[in-house]
Amino acid sequence: MRIVHIETGRHLYGGARQVLILLEGLAQHGFQNTLVCPKGSAIARAATAFARVAPLEMKGEVDPRVPVQLHRIIRKTRPDLIHVHSRRGADWWGGMIACMLAVPAVVTRRVDNPENRHLAQIKYAFYDRIISISRAIYQVLEKAGVAASKLRCVKSCMIPNPAVEAYSKPFFLQEAGLPQDSRLIGTIAQLIPRKGHVFLLRAAQSVVRIHPEARFCLFGRGPMIHDLKELAARLGISENMRFFGFREDLPRILPNLDMVVHPATMEGLGVCLLEASAAGIPIVASPAGGIPEIVQDGRNGFLVDPKDLEALSEKIVWILEHPLDAQRMGSQGRAIVREHFSPEAMVRGNISVYNELLNH
Repeated sequence: MRIVHIETGRHLYGGARQVLILLEGLAQHGFQNTLVCPKGSAIARAATAFARVAPLEMKGEVDPRVPVQLHRIIRKTRPDLIHVHSRRGADWWGGMIACMLAVPAVVTRRVDNPENRHLAQIKYAFYDRIISISRAIYQVLEKAGVAASKLRCVKSCMIPNPAVEAYSKPFFLQEAGLPQDSRLIGTIAQLIPRKGHVFLLRAAQSVVRIHPEARFCLFGRGPMIHDLKELAARLGISENMRFFGFREDLPRILPNLDMVVHPATMEGLGVCLLEASAAGIPIVASPAGGIPEIVQDGRNGFLVDPKDLEALSEKIVWILEHPLDAQRMGSQGRAIVREHFSPEAMVRGNISVYNELLNH
């Protein structure tokens, strides 16, 4: 089966990494993949072992060159199916071109923000199947009027980490310039408003009064970096904050964290939470979107309204002060990921949608 995949993200963040895992799994099952992605993007470099890469010249989400290039690539490739993986305008262009060329099309939706009902019905009419990565997103699409007969849920998977040895905690603390008695609270997310970093910093002010050895480690890039540093300074917690940016060696760092906190106000599923759970790290997170499908309150972490700063800080402090319970939560997290979020299950779920659509 020949499949054209469209992924227009430039960075290898959560969604693009899921596409990469899918491409590898499909290649192992004998599928012929063509990946259409921005020229010079991270996924273009990473996917060459699993797909033929067709680079796109594009600037912004409404670049008028994109549909022309898509039309040319799809006509030349003659795929059995088109799978659109990102928004950024591609969900419109990809569906329209597929419809024009009479090629069956699937789109995966990874975000849980509501869509205009009228526009959603127009856009999703171009597609034969719409895959949500969580039940929460499935419900958002139902509310937007998308027919249930088109909807399928295939959950994102744990990102398989290479078999690398974790850094020793003393080494990581020294490398990061942190005191050797530090307790580490991690957050793994783009520095954008909906990820809730502002709530975390405000809650951190209460945490460090009780545990001055607490250090909040923010992993991720984004436009809020300067605002968050200024907020930390105003709150008097700059010494307790570390902004690490994007770290490719995150799998070696994760086991050293005492917990991961994810106070997002919107979240499709939360791939970073799968990574934390797979590493045996307890989680404090909001109940937004698909997060409760990963974090079971009281089992592998806690669910807290991020706007309730007192509750958020209390749960962080509780984990710091109950290390045996935290260890038990981490073990439960590993079990949840193994059972429900394996890469094999994600790949099989997508193949099932393809086969259903093409009557294989």
